[in-house]
Amino acid sequence: MSQTTDTVTDDGPAPAGSSTPPARRTRSAKDSNRLHRTEHRWALLFVAAPVVGFLTFTLYPILFALYASFTSWNGLGPMRFIGLDNYAALLQDEYFHQSLFNTLFYMIGIPIGLVLSLLLALALNRRIVGRTAFRTIYYVPVISSLAAIAIVWQFAYNGDFGLVNQVLAWFGIDGPDWLQNTATVKPALIILAVWKGLGFSMLLYLAAVQSVPQSLYEAASLDGANAFQKFRTITVPMVRPVTFFLVITNIIAGAQIFTEINIMTPTGGPEFSSASVVWYIVRKAFQYQQMGYATAMAIVLGLLVMIVTVIQFRLNRRNSFSID
Repeated sequence: MSQTTDTVTDDGPAPAGSSTPPARRTRSAKDSNRLHRTEHRWALLFVAAPVVGFLTFTLYPILFALYASFTSWNGLGPMRFIGLDNYAALLQDEYFHQSLFNTLFYMIGIPIGLVLSLLLALALNRRIVGRTAFRTIYYVPVISSLAAIAIVWQFAYNGDFGLVNQVLAWFGIDGPDWLQNTATVKPALIILAVWKGLGFSMLLYLAAVQSVPQSLYEAASLDGANAFQKFRTITVPMVRPVTFFLVITNIIAGAQIFTEINIMTPTGGPEFSSASVVWYIVRKAFQYQQMGYATAMAIVLGLLVMIVTVIQFRLNRRNSFSID
C-alpha cells in the first residue's frame, strides 16, 4: 500500500477518462523530449551548413575585398593601406571610364533579347510542324560552351572569309571586319549575347504564356479585342514576373561579360572599344598585378549593379499587376 502511494505521488493522479498508467505516461514524455532534442540537433546541423558556407564563401570574401580595395597589393605580397587612393585613381582612369561605357552599352542587348524571346515563345506555343525540334534547336546554345561559341563566332565575323560577310555579299553588301572596327565590334558582341541567351528566355516565357488562363483571352474575344490588344493587355502583364526576373539576371550577367571579349578581342578591341569592366579588372589584377586597384573597380561595379537591382525592384513593386 505504501508503494502504491509513492507511485501516485511521483506521477500524479491520472486525468479523468484516461486509462494510461502514470509510469507509461512518464516514459512517453521522456521519449518525446529525447526525440525533440535529437531533431533539434539535426536541424541545427542542417542550418549550420549553409550558414558556414555563406560566412566562408560570401561574407568573408566581400569583407576581404572591401579591405583590399583600400590597399596597394600585388596579390601575393603584404598589403599596404593607402586609404581612398584607388578610388581617386578610378576617377582619373580613362580606360576604366571606357570599359564602364562599353559594359553599359552591352546592356542594349537586354531589351532586344527579351522582345525576341517573347515573340519566339508565342510562335512556338502554336501548333506548328516540328515545334519540339525548333524548341530544342533554340535551346542548344544555352547549354553549349561559351568559349566554343565565341571561337565559332570569331570565325564567322572574320572580315576575309567569315560567314557573316559571305551572306552579306549575296546581297551586294561589302561587310566590314567586324571585330577590328570600333563601330562594329560592340554590335557584333551584342548579337552574340542575344543569340546565346535567346533559348533560355524563350523557355521561361513559353512556360509563362502557357500558364495564362484561357478564360481571359475568351473574355477579351467577346469584348471584340484583336490579337494585338490581347497581347498588350493580357499576355504582357501576365508574363511580367518572368520579365522582371530576366531583366535582373541579364543585368547581373551583362555586367560580368568577359569570356567572349577575352577570346574574340583579347586586346580589348581596337582602341579599347570592346573591353568590359570585368575584362579590365582581370587585366589589372593578373597582368599588371594591381590587385588592390582591381578590387576597387570590382567594388564599384558591384555597387552599381546593386543600385540598378534595387531600382528595378522598386519599379516592379510600383507597377505590379494582378487580376482579381
